[in-house]
Formats: sequence, C-alpha cells, structure tokens
Amino acid sequence: MVITDLLYSMVANKCPRCHKGKMFEINNPYNYKRGLKMNNVCSRCQLNFNPEPWYYFGAMYVSYALTVGLGVLWWIGFSMSGDYEFSTFFISLALVIFAVSPLTFRWSRAIWLNFFIRYNKEYEY
Repeated sequence: MVITDLLYSMVANKCPRCHKGKMFEINNPYNYKRGLKMNNVCSRCQLNFNPEPWYYFGAMYVSYALTVGLGVLWWIGFSMSGDYEFSTFFISLALVIFAVSPLTFRWSRAIWLNFFIRYNKEYEY
C-alpha cells in the first residue's frame, strides 16, 4: 500500500481501486441526511463498496485509533499552551471530537477499504 494512494482515496473520498468513482453520495460530510451514505458500487470500475455484511466492523477500530491520535495531539497542544485546567481540556476535546466525527467516519471507512483493495492503474481509464 502506497501511502499517497491511501491519502488521496481518503481525503478525496474516491474509490480505492480506480481513484475516479466517489465512495459517498455527496462530498459534504456535514450534510447529515446524505453526507454519510455510501454508494453501493463505484460508478467507474463497479467495485462493490459493501462486499459482505458487517464488513466495516473493523473500521470502528480505525476510527478509534484516529480519535485517540487526535486526543493525543490535542493534549500535546493544550499542555504546551500553559492552561492545565482539566475541565477546559475535556470540554474542548469533546467539542473537537464531535466536530470532526463525520470526517473520522469517512476516513475510517476509506482506510479500512484501502487495507484490502489496492489502487490499479488499469481501472483508471
């Protein structure tokens, strides 16, 4: 897995195999009606985004890792600011995690799908 392929697929919400089709119906993750709804298949290479029931169960662990990483980075930044009030840290962290949860949901699914499906230039055209 090349990290640039993973990052492109994750940030642009593109199919991991062809990098052309969209994984999600719309690009705005903060549209709570359709922003978190995945397409069933890639419009370009016909990759099935839901290959089996409970396929994205492992994406919860990826989401957990992303959230813990965010929490650690937030703690490092918070401790460097000089404000050591625990309640301020906890409330601000909770707000940040809540604010980025749609992105974490999308990125964890894209990362999980990229674990098993590699980019193939033949499907690009």
